[in-house]
Amino acid sequence: MKILIIGGAGYIGSHVALEFLDGGHEVTVYDNLSTGARENLFRAERFIKGDILDYPSILKAMKGQDAVVHLAAAKAAGESMLLPQKYSLQNLSGTVNIVNAAVEAGVGKLVFSSSAAVFGEPKYLPIDEKHPTEPENYYGFTKLEIERILAWYDKLKGLRYAALRYFNAAGYDARGRVTGLEKKPANLIPVIMEAAAGMRSAVQIFGNDYPTKDGTGVRDYVHVSDLARAHVAALDYIARNDKSLVVNLGSEDGLSVLELVEEARRVTGRSIATELVGRRPGDPARLVASSALAKELLGWEARDSGLGTLIRSTWEVYEKHL
Repeated sequence: MKILIIGGAGYIGSHVALEFLDGGHEVTVYDNLSTGARENLFRAERFIKGDILDYPSILKAMKGQDAVVHLAAAKAAGESMLLPQKYSLQNLSGTVNIVNAAVEAGVGKLVFSSSAAVFGEPKYLPIDEKHPTEPENYYGFTKLEIERILAWYDKLKGLRYAALRYFNAAGYDARGRVTGLEKKPANLIPVIMEAAAGMRSAVQIFGNDYPTKDGTGVRDYVHVSDLARAHVAALDYIARNDKSLVVNLGSEDGLSVLELVEEARRVTGRSIATELVGRRPGDPARLVASSALAKELLGWEARDSGLGTLIRSTWEVYEKHL
């Protein structure tokens, strides 16, 4: 198939593009490079530099495609509470442009990168797709609102979609084919890597008195290559069944902050300083996914999301930049 990957030069997008290329698909990447990197582009791709807020540009890129993968978004939860206007424009208006262009261009299949942020504070664990959706930040609200928009376009325009609710994406391609670092990362593993590389002085630990195995917060980390495989599987599902779906993507296992830091110290051979600070408001003690539905519908499970693989594959990329 001919696949348009919007945001395909970013951290997750480049791995998704790679998975589609490995599967023999014809890939076009559309990216404004605001957070993506040229070094994350592959020779086998066609690249269009463009912005999702530019409707004529996105419509032109959409024509002749069989499917679209939408990964372009502002994604910092804390920032979204300070700059909702940015998130409204980029995430909501940008997505409306994408779905309108898809309908106008006759592209009937879309895979959307949603987020576990749609759930908010967990009512029970593990979190499955039936869990209440009550986002606690504006970023999560935009992701949930996009899911609702897609459901209406499915009903009204026949646009079949997959909304993939990621938990915490981490790691890098095991074969070292993706080398671009995230710009100003806020996620824990890149922060730990920056501390190991001397790019920041310490890793802040937000509370060590949670009711967890070591007192630090526990999260579900899923390898980015596992996520990439899910995008391909989701598109295959849509094509085979002419039906939309919404699924969680997680490892179904929890890793604590201290476990990640200790493994990073072991892998890198560096001390990695930590700084204990107070809890952040709204941070739950544990967040773990149920991916049973993804396994049932897509035959998908997280196979590369072990602690050692997550840390080792990330450090190998950071070492190249030292």
